[in-house]
Amino acid sequence: MAKLATLGRSILRFPNESMRLVMVTIIGAVFGFLIGISFPSVNITKLHFPASFNSNSGLTTQAIINHAWTSARNAKGDHTGQSSNTTLKIYVPTNPKGAERLAPGIVVSESDFHLRRLWGDPSEDLPFKPKYLVTFTVGYAQKENINKAVKKFSDDFAIMLFHYDGRVSEWEEFEWSKRAIHISVRKQTKWWYAKRFLHPDIVAAYEYIFIWDEDLGVEHFNAEEYIKLVKKYGLDISQPGLEPDRGLTWQMTKRRGIQRSDQAGALTLIFHLVLRMFVEIMAPVFSREAWRCVWHMIQNDLVHGWGLDFALRKCVEPAHERIGVVDSQWIVHQVVPSLGNQGQPENGKAPWVGVRARCRKEWGIFQTRMAEAEKAYYKMMGITPPNSTLV
Repeated sequence: MAKLATLGRSILRFPNESMRLVMVTIIGAVFGFLIGISFPSVNITKLHFPASFNSNSGLTTQAIINHAWTSARNAKGDHTGQSSNTTLKIYVPTNPKGAERLAPGIVVSESDFHLRRLWGDPSEDLPFKPKYLVTFTVGYAQKENINKAVKKFSDDFAIMLFHYDGRVSEWEEFEWSKRAIHISVRKQTKWWYAKRFLHPDIVAAYEYIFIWDEDLGVEHFNAEEYIKLVKKYGLDISQPGLEPDRGLTWQMTKRRGIQRSDQAGALTLIFHLVLRMFVEIMAPVFSREAWRCVWHMIQNDLVHGWGLDFALRKCVEPAHERIGVVDSQWIVHQVVPSLGNQGQPENGKAPWVGVRARCRKEWGIFQTRMAEAEKAYYKMMGITPPNSTLV
C-alpha cells in the first residue's frame, strides 16, 4: 500500500515538473523578446568590442551584455543627431529654380547695370540710381547721330551701347561714353543683344526700357516729356510718332497733327496720343512688366525681330489701351542701312540684299511658330482655335 502511494505521488509530480519546464521556457522567450525590442535598431557589426573581449578573457556574459547595451545607446544618440541635421537642412520650393537650398533672405534674383566702385562702403556706391534704360545698337560710323541722341536723355536714363562693329574704345571721345555700358559682339543685331543681355531680371531696376536703332533723328524729342505722357496714359508698349515725310514704314506709326485756327487766324498744331495696338521694332519703349513677356517671345535664332511688332499685343491686356504712339514727341527715321552692310555679298549682290532676304524669311518662320504654338495650346486645353492669331 505504501509503495502504491509513493508511485502515485511520482506520477502526479512528473506532469508538474514538465509544465514548470514549459512555463520557464515561455517566460524566458517573452523576456528575451522584451529585452530585444528595448534595443534600438543597430547593426551588430557596429558593436565594437575591446580586444580583451575574447574567449580567454574570463569576462562574464553580463559584462558583454552591458557593453552591447552601451554601444546600442550611443548608436541611438547618433541616429537622433542625424535626424536633427536633416530637419535643419534648408529647402524653400518658392525660391528661384536652383536656389531652393538657400534661406530666402540671402537670395538676390534680380540685378541691374548700376556701376559700382572697387573701394569704400557698398551702401555708399550709388548716391543716385537711373530710373530708365536706353539701349542703342551702334556702329562707329553713326557716332555723331548717337551723340545727339544720348544728349536728349538726362541722368535718369542709363545708356547702353551694343557695338556690332567691334569698335568700342573710340567712343571715349564723348564724356558720357565713360559712364555708359558697352557690350561688343561683331555683326549682331539689337534683338540678338536684347535676348542675351536684357533678361527681365537684369533690367528689373528700370521702369522703362528703350530699345532703339542708331539712325533716329531726335531733334523734336524730349525724353522727360515722353515718360510723363507714357505714365499718364498707362502705356506699357509705346514709341514716338514718326515723321511722315522720311523713312516711314507703317502708316500706323506716323505722326499726326490736327490743325486748328485761333481767333487771330494763326494755325496751331495739336498733337495727340494715338492708341493703335501697334508699334514698330525700330524704336519701341517697354515697361518692365511688358518687357518680361516680350523677352520670352523673342526667339534665340531669329535675330532681326521681323514680325515681332505684330505680336506685341499678346503681352498686354487690353492691348488697345496699353499700346500707343506718342505723337507729341516725334522722331525721324534716317534710313541708314549701316548694319545691313555687315552682311555677306553673294553672287555679285550687295551685302544688304542677303540681310533683307534673311529678315523676310525670319518673319515667316516667326509667324509659323506662333501659330503652331497657339494651336498646340488650344488643342491641349480642348478649345477650338481662332482662324488666325497673327497678321
